[in-house]
Amino acid sequence: MSPIQIRPERAAEEILEFNRKLGAGLRNLANIGPIEAGVTPKEVVYREDKLVLYRFQAPAGIKQNKVPVLIVYALVNRPYMADLQEDRSTVRGLLEAGLDVYLIDWGYPDRADRYLTLDDYINGYIDRCVDVIRKRHGLDKINVLGICQGGTFSLCYSAIHPQKVRNLVTMVTPVDFHTEDNLLSHWAKKLDVDLLVDTLGNIPGEFMNWTFLSLKPFRLMGQKYLNMVDALHDPKKAKNFMRMEKWIFDSPDQAGEAFRQFIKDFYQRNALIKGELMIGEHPVNLKNLTMPVLNIYAKEDHLVPPKASIALKDYVGTKDYTEQAFPGGHIGIYVSGRAHKEVPPSIGKWIDART
Repeated sequence: MSPIQIRPERAAEEILEFNRKLGAGLRNLANIGPIEAGVTPKEVVYREDKLVLYRFQAPAGIKQNKVPVLIVYALVNRPYMADLQEDRSTVRGLLEAGLDVYLIDWGYPDRADRYLTLDDYINGYIDRCVDVIRKRHGLDKINVLGICQGGTFSLCYSAIHPQKVRNLVTMVTPVDFHTEDNLLSHWAKKLDVDLLVDTLGNIPGEFMNWTFLSLKPFRLMGQKYLNMVDALHDPKKAKNFMRMEKWIFDSPDQAGEAFRQFIKDFYQRNALIKGELMIGEHPVNLKNLTMPVLNIYAKEDHLVPPKASIALKDYVGTKDYTEQAFPGGHIGIYVSGRAHKEVPPSIGKWIDART
């Protein structure tokens, strides 16, 4: 193998260019102003404890489906990832596809929420939000769209309360938590979650964020900050970069008891697909999912590997099951330009065909 040839004058030019871009980027960052959290107009329709239920304002002139959709986001991070910027917003795409969109914002748990359980979240908060929407629209059933952990919650909710769900959509949702390529699962299996929760109470958001970043340390903690220099010279790109950074590090604490149950029941016992899961007094049987199901997964997802998500088809009770693969990662499915053009319109068409 021939040695690498480095021309000193070329190396000096690249260093100077890098420093020039860095200087321009730092000036843009200094003048970037406030970073908005969510861009689509919305109204509060219900509050309970830390939870807020929003309804988004539809663009003028778009005919809406009469059956609304409720977005159930994960407890980890904040739901404005689904509405990050004007030209890359899952929420806006769903509105433009003719859907009437509601979303649960879980807020920021504190010590008063230490003993909230999965039953409180699923058969309590989610069920009451569903009932609020059903009453507002005079409907027996609504559509539910669950994202990541919120998708797992939506599976449980829909299996327990199938009479309230017309169509179910899951996005990058873990179902089988013991696939061999699931690094997060391998870590969680060995976690002494009782010691962790009994010691800390609520689980700090910083702990969760560090865990996720550590799954791809070079890509998520090194390479992206080198690559950002090429983007920061453009004020718009700089603001979009900081908007993403804000979301990444905007990590709520996790209610201790719900975290304990989620790690034990899902990551350690894999109880969902074994038919051994109980949410409060309710057994969760995925065969009760007899409504139409659309399962969307990302081919390059490092948090929810495709195998962990597409396992759903083997356990549902419906004959109307559809899978959609997106050629991107766990975050790209919401914020990439391609996702904005493809995913929300396909959800809208799928729901319209079944409503």
